[in-house]
Amino acid sequence: MGKEARPLWENPVQFVLACVSYAVGLGNVWRFPYLCQMHGGGGFLIPYLIMLVLEGIPLFYMELAIGQKTRLGSIGAWNAISPYLGGVGIASVMTSMFLCLYYNIINGWAFWYLFHSFQAVLPWADCPLNENQTGYLHECEVATPTQYFFYRETLNITSSIKENGSIHMGQALCLLLAWMIVYLFIIRGVQSTGKVVYFTATFPYLVLIIYLIQGLTLHGALNGLSYMFTPKMEQLANPTTWINAATQILFSLGPGFGSLIAFASYNQYNNNIEQQAIIVSLINSGTSIFASIVTFSIYGFKATLNYENCLERVRVLLLNTFDMAEDTINMDNINYWVAELNRTDPEQFASISSKLDHCDLQAELNTAVEGTGLAFIVYSEAIKNMPLPQLWSVLYFFMLLMLGMGSMLGNITAILTPLRDWKLLSKYSNEKLSGLVCITCFLLGLGFTTPSGNYWFTIFNDYGASLSLLFIVLVEVISVSYVYGIKRFEKDIEDMLGHRPNWYWKIMWVAVSPVLLIGLFLFYIVNYIMGGTPTYQAWDKDLGQSVTVPFPAFAQVFIGFLLISSMGCIPLVALYRFWQKKRLGVEVVDNTLSA
Repeated sequence: MGKEARPLWENPVQFVLACVSYAVGLGNVWRFPYLCQMHGGGGFLIPYLIMLVLEGIPLFYMELAIGQKTRLGSIGAWNAISPYLGGVGIASVMTSMFLCLYYNIINGWAFWYLFHSFQAVLPWADCPLNENQTGYLHECEVATPTQYFFYRETLNITSSIKENGSIHMGQALCLLLAWMIVYLFIIRGVQSTGKVVYFTATFPYLVLIIYLIQGLTLHGALNGLSYMFTPKMEQLANPTTWINAATQILFSLGPGFGSLIAFASYNQYNNNIEQQAIIVSLINSGTSIFASIVTFSIYGFKATLNYENCLERVRVLLLNTFDMAEDTINMDNINYWVAELNRTDPEQFASISSKLDHCDLQAELNTAVEGTGLAFIVYSEAIKNMPLPQLWSVLYFFMLLMLGMGSMLGNITAILTPLRDWKLLSKYSNEKLSGLVCITCFLLGLGFTTPSGNYWFTIFNDYGASLSLLFIVLVEVISVSYVYGIKRFEKDIEDMLGHRPNWYWKIMWVAVSPVLLIGLFLFYIVNYIMGGTPTYQAWDKDLGQSVTVPFPAFAQVFIGFLLISSMGCIPLVALYRFWQKKRLGVEVVDNTLSA
């Protein structure tokens, strides 16, 4: 297979850092803390770590072994296992393509926030004035300044996916910049990517450490950490907790996209991928836990600030209504005075009861936010209340950029490696092929910079690489264990590493991981069917909040296209190979991975 001609990583460290940079992404910062918050704080770590052992590490190792043995991208690798499985590689490339289209717009948003951080006053700190300069804009007043900046200034969002408008030029330029940087990172293949990962894989940890030190000094940080580390063990009886743990492990480590196969294809033939699979998987999970500690310290700060602001509003209302001395009511005795005034003067108290906020620190901590809401609204809300907010804003959004760019390296490599392996395109240089793919993705991604673009982003995020990815990985592990054969796969690993995989790996590949993946796949199918009409969160500028509305018919058709287009490649290619054999008499030979 031309091993000697294939470019290689300069050393194993570059490969490990590339895998870390790919696996440790935005989901570690905005998805895992949300799941901890939803499923019992520290108690969520129990199913998460169990799923890491039963599903995450075995699947990660399996893909690395396939890539290193075949020395090919995903399409060529699965064709090498069996021509009937060529559709698995095509499905992986299509899923990675969908991911690249919408993932880089997040980097564009990060650039937008980063550039706006270099101001004397952060633009999301206060509401802008109305046209008459007599007050604040209504949309900002009924929402919050951070929500207004994200939905109006950043997205200029419409109230429905049915409405549209022209491209947001600022966002389009940020997206262009994001793609230009991706292109520079991959311009010379692994030679340039291998250098870049030293920075993209390590810099986020420096920022997280700085943020941890800062976070622990914030007022109320201990409230957040106490919330995280106080496990609600009853959540372990909730099946959704285990399903979310298994899903998070799978999507975080990233098997099925073809990135791991592509990265491993540039390894030395005898590279110790077994050890590296364990190391990268543990680093990824450790980063999720570490990022959660940082996030919950900031959660605690924000929740405590909101709680104390609420108490202050109640205090001022009581003082003004009952004409009391300024120092009569304070934060420590406010609950006493609420009860006392209600008892001694019920009529007057009843007159203000509708204006009286219910302040509850636990309720503030229970407010779970994930995704862009956490990354761009909750974090920016906390940052604006920190000392030297511009500094923390620059650090945070630059860290988001590095996390996003690191994952993009894996996503784009999953597309480029099979294309470079294709003889028809092998005559084109890395620069030209990479440039063509980046320009195509940029042009297609411009749709996300329109006023309704965020709703299309939601479709791609929720449906572009969820069910299809589960199906791809399920087919992969069944194909390796039962189509190619676990004995042959063991022998291939022995040929590379000098020893066969132990009983743990074999049990996971043959039984445990397939059963878990079948369960997850069936859960998603049932969830889609039982869930009724798919819905999305539409921004209502009059209410200043998101409201749940059903997707229109055209959007539902597009969702179906996303789901079928990638998954359909697998049976279609198998049927085509079968037709070749039966009708055309073309010999379809099951190969071995061995060179």
